[in-house]
Amino acid sequence: MPKSQVRKKKVYTPPTDVRPTTAASTRKPSPVWLPITAVALIVGGIGWLVVYYLSEQQYPVMSWGYWNLAVGFGAMVASLALLSRWR
Repeated sequence: MPKSQVRKKKVYTPPTDVRPTTAASTRKPSPVWLPITAVALIVGGIGWLVVYYLSEQQYPVMSWGYWNLAVGFGAMVASLALLSRWR
């Protein structure tokens, strides 16, 4: 069976008068405090929940009751919000 011819594709070169502007090149890097604060919020939230469960709901704040769960999970959600802005 005869072999088919191989076609050479032309290399695409974009026009020089139209240059796309990239938003990534104009964005600044994240400040140093952002990942540090996010990790601190994650560790603090987990620590809050662990203390709450291990102390049989007496600590960190006994009068808050189940709102201690909201504080622990809220700290972790806040860290996710910070990490979504990390570049």
